[in-house]
Amino acid sequence: MIALPRSYLFVPGDRPERYAKALSSGADAVVVDLEDAVAPAAKERARAALAAWLDGGGNGIALRINDATSAWFDADLAIAARAGVTSVVVPKAERADDLARVRAAAPQATLLPLIETAAGIDRVREIAHAPGVARLAFGSIDLQLDLGVEETSAGDELLVCRSQLVLASRLAGLDAPVDGVSTAIDDAAAVEAETRRARRLGFGAKLCIHPRQLAAVHAAFAPSADELAWAERVVAAADGATAGAVAVDGRMVDRPVLLRARALLAHRSRDDG
Repeated sequence: MIALPRSYLFVPGDRPERYAKALSSGADAVVVDLEDAVAPAAKERARAALAAWLDGGGNGIALRINDATSAWFDADLAIAARAGVTSVVVPKAERADDLARVRAAAPQATLLPLIETAAGIDRVREIAHAPGVARLAFGSIDLQLDLGVEETSAGDELLVCRSQLVLASRLAGLDAPVDGVSTAIDDAAAVEAETRRARRLGFGAKLCIHPRQLAAVHAAFAPSADELAWAERVVAAADGATAGAVAVDGRMVDRPVLLRARALLAHRSRDDG
C-alpha cells in the first residue's frame, strides 16, 4: 500500500534540470508547475521541456496546469494526458465542468483541485464530489488576495475556509486535504508551526515551495513522542480490560479514543518503514 503524501513540492516547469533533484529531495510528491512559477513568455518552453523529459522516461509527477480561463489551458491538457503524469493540480478550481474537461483529457491521472477563490470555496462540495478528484488543496495566498484578507501567523482569518475544505473532503469520502504553502523558507520552526496548525484542523499534507521545508512538514505530521506514549497506554489499557470501559490518565477511553490511539501508532509504523 502506497502511503498518502504529506508533502507536495513544486518545481518550475521551465527548469527541467531541477526535476530529478526535486524527485530525490525526499518530498512525498513532486508537482511540476506550469502556472505561477512560469512567466507567460516561458510557458511554451516549459511545456516543451516537460514533454521531452516525459518522452525520455520521466514519470511519477503531479502537474499543475494553468486555469481553465487561461490561454494556456488546452495546451497544458495535452501535456497532462501523458502517461508519466499521475495527478493534475487544477488551479482556481470553481466548476465541476472544468474538472470534467481535465478528467477527459487525462483519464490516467487523479485530480487535485486547488481551492483558492471565493467561488471555489462557495462550490467546494460540488468540486469535492467531481469524478476523479483524489484530494482538495488549499490555495491560501491567492484566496487572501481574492477576499482582501491579510492572514497573520495565527491563521484565524481563513479558519472558516480551511474548515470548509476539511468538511467537504469528509463528506465526499476524500483523503484529508492539502494545506497551502508557507512563504517561510529558512524558518523551519515557522513551517512546522503552520503545518501543526493545519494538522489540528484536519489537513493531511502541505504544499511546499522549497526542499528546505520538507523536514519540518514531515515532522509536524508525525506523532510526537508524547502522543505515541499516550497511544501505547490507551491500547494497552483497552487490550487488558475485562470490562467495557477503561480510563487512562484520568480520562475515559471509548471507541473513538481507541481508534485515535491506534491511528497514531499506525502512523508511527509508516514513518519507521
